[in-house]
Amino acid sequence: MFRVHPIAIELGPLTIHWYGVFIALAFIAGVWTASRRGLRNGIKPEWISDLAVWLLLGGIVGARLLHVTTYWESDFADRPLWEVIAIWKGGLVFYGSLIGAALAGGVFVKVKKLSFLKLADALAPSIALGSVFGRIGCLMTGCCFGKVCSLPWAVQFPAGSLAADEHEKFGRIAAHAPSLHVHPTQLYDSLLNLALYLGLAWLYRRKKFDGQVFGVFLIAYAVMRSAVELFRGDYGTHQLGAFTPAQLVSVVILGAGIAMLVWLPRHSTKSGHL
Repeated sequence: MFRVHPIAIELGPLTIHWYGVFIALAFIAGVWTASRRGLRNGIKPEWISDLAVWLLLGGIVGARLLHVTTYWESDFADRPLWEVIAIWKGGLVFYGSLIGAALAGGVFVKVKKLSFLKLADALAPSIALGSVFGRIGCLMTGCCFGKVCSLPWAVQFPAGSLAADEHEKFGRIAAHAPSLHVHPTQLYDSLLNLALYLGLAWLYRRKKFDGQVFGVFLIAYAVMRSAVELFRGDYGTHQLGAFTPAQLVSVVILGAGIAMLVWLPRHSTKSGHL
């Protein structure tokens, strides 16, 4: 069993958090791999680079907005307003990021008169790759933690972390103590996304119609995320009956992916042009 810590480097007044480091790595890896991949379909690297800025802004806004909306009463209502934008502490919801990035990307392709489906296919494996790094950032920060367990690979978060605060609130640990040992759900998610990245990168070279890779991504991610949610322990009173909020959103995402794979083959053809 091991402990994690959210701070990577402290240089005087400058503090660099692991979350920011891994989010930056996620963005760089995603843009670079998507740029290389898109060349197979005639997608210019500069289109991916330009689109990436839109996706980053839309993704961050969507991810933070969904988190703040979900946890407003418990985490933000009685705190300074500036904490709404304190993303270096964690608190970016993937599904909010996906929706925000999709909306921003839709505006971009409309303005540039490009194909949304072709770009989505090129980006889909890179979204999964970005999640590999992003979830490690979550692990180091202490958000998205799992249920208590005694497995050899369990992790413990330091005093003051979200996990420790949650366990203290319910009287499971003493004040200012490290958290109990919990499932490293962030690593579960990271490893599954690595497998998804490899599978989607393989599929991209063999896709039969535009939108196929993105549709498979939506289905696979929804199933994977729902499975990992079974081990999550950070929702507290935000759990909706037997289901977590992410599991309910996953039903919608799963349906969207299935609809794409059913409808698109009948209404689109693979083309090398945008």
